[in-house]
Amino acid sequence: MIIRIALSLTALGLLLLAGCSRPVQDVYQEQIFAFGTVIDITLYGVEEKRAQQAVQAVDAMYQRQHRDWHAWQRGLLMDLNNAIAAGKSIHTDPSIVKLIQLGQGFERSSGGLFNPAIGNLLRLWGFQQDDPAQGPPPSRERIQRWLDSAPSSLQLQIDGQVVSSNNPAVRLDFGGFAKGYSVGKAVELLQQRGINNLIVNAGGDLCVRGRRGDRPWRIGIRQPDSSGILASIELEGSGCIFTSGNYERYFEYNGRRYHHILDPRSGYPAEKTASVTVLTQDPTLADAAATALFVAGPDNWQTVAARMGIQDVLLIDEHNSAWLTPALAKRIHFEQQPADIEIVQVNP
Repeated sequence: MIIRIALSLTALGLLLLAGCSRPVQDVYQEQIFAFGTVIDITLYGVEEKRAQQAVQAVDAMYQRQHRDWHAWQRGLLMDLNNAIAAGKSIHTDPSIVKLIQLGQGFERSSGGLFNPAIGNLLRLWGFQQDDPAQGPPPSRERIQRWLDSAPSSLQLQIDGQVVSSNNPAVRLDFGGFAKGYSVGKAVELLQQRGINNLIVNAGGDLCVRGRRGDRPWRIGIRQPDSSGILASIELEGSGCIFTSGNYERYFEYNGRRYHHILDPRSGYPAEKTASVTVLTQDPTLADAAATALFVAGPDNWQTVAARMGIQDVLLIDEHNSAWLTPALAKRIHFEQQPADIEIVQVNP
């Protein structure tokens, strides 16, 4: 669904040329709603009609993906999950097979900290529903039963487009990386139409291409406690920034916050981390890695980052201390000063 919006110089923070009849606008922006979030598409230096047609094509792609990959509404992914739960094999779409294979790769490289087969655990916590999750948290007994079932995407067998598993507890949820994959596909589609200066921003997770006229794109990174912008970074050419934070989806019960980034080892929300931001060229990897490093926490994220091939990381821990890789430290500007800043190497 496309949401048309009126733009102003103040709202965009971008330089607009005077003249309302000019056929090529400096900045063209529209919004799409899919995957439960607003996706902002910003194009620079594109004729309005061509920009509209390009955004319509991106919107059609997103709506198809939203329908096919939704974890708790009827579609191809739910059909697959129901077949697995019934102990049956199923012939599915190539896009589903591709996402399974990507998820398996991320589960391997993260040492299991990223596990796309935790759908039943997310359901236990109330994070697979349209309404906001509410307490109380699931009982220890229910979480232990899930842990005992040990679901893993590596337990899926793929034969062409036929998928099966010998573990009926496997329930796929692509929420940890499908957004990154979709952003990448949207960028590809726009570039195929000759648009090379752009941002595709899905709820704060984004990819840029080219420049904003004579300047780079300037990107803000959210403060985990929601009090504005923590840091900013300038990007041009090609790059993607994805963040996982404990502020995105959560509920509070008896004075404690329970967020949606679950640790597959414990069955509970990951601890000690407030947010993780990853900068890389591959948006699907960036999306999955941000989640895996969040789960790894301040003590182990460097090792996991090395295994996943990530070099640019910003981790904010529960005490508002910033952990930075050297490469990112040279590029980032803190708008609000963290309690402490640690620059650390990614372990080989």
